[in-house]
Amino acid sequence: MSLVLTEFDPSSGIGRLTLNRPEVLNALDAPTARAFLAAVRQLTTTPGLRVIVLTGAGRAFAAGGDVASFLANGIEGAPAVINELLDALNPAIVALRQHPAPVITAVRGAAAGAGLALAIAGDMVIAEERARFVIAYDKIGAPPDCGLSWFLPRRVGRGLAFEMMLTSRTLTAPEALACRLVDRVEPEASFDAAVNELAARIASGPTLAYGQFKRLLDSDTDLASQLEAERLGFATTTATADFAEGVAAFVAKRPAVFTGR
Repeated sequence: MSLVLTEFDPSSGIGRLTLNRPEVLNALDAPTARAFLAAVRQLTTTPGLRVIVLTGAGRAFAAGGDVASFLANGIEGAPAVINELLDALNPAIVALRQHPAPVITAVRGAAAGAGLALAIAGDMVIAEERARFVIAYDKIGAPPDCGLSWFLPRRVGRGLAFEMMLTSRTLTAPEALACRLVDRVEPEASFDAAVNELAARIASGPTLAYGQFKRLLDSDTDLASQLEAERLGFATTTATADFAEGVAAFVAKRPAVFTGR
């Protein structure tokens, strides 16, 4: 059984990554981390990719790192296990953030620890109404990993991020929406349809311009440098077919038909 399922629909440009260890709530061990990196590399090098949906199989998104695996070679072997995990997960997260295709994370059930990090590494986070979000690294006496300390304060602010780290406070889906940890909450009955509708909508947009959106919003620089980055991004997109189509459609007062090129 594949630990991470990969799908791609060339007609829409929609790619899907599904963590597939439902029997342990998609907990991340080293084989799963390696499979995730391989799946991300496969998908992000696929021509025509215009949006990525990341989700988990079964009743949880991801319950975090597989803590039991940390002790596979005794506690003295834990650093090697953790490094093996992060040697795969870290470049996978960077690849998702750097690819121009927007990433939608679709969260059912628990998103905990590293699973929470993966959830909020997405550009848009949609939660099913019964989803739960918790850090819980304090339970094992360790700091966050997988970019959680970078993504979380950018979404909810330093104060709430630190409180969640210190207290293992669990946020319900409505609470997560109120503090902008997630972008949308959907009822269970309409969750899949809402995810598919959003993916289709984004996939029909100007993918290369979306890549510039991601690059600009992830930058951490001074105003002057950001202004120059915007100038470069705008100039770059003027050479795309989607820019030509967008301008022509705007002038003609008709909907644009973007191709992602």
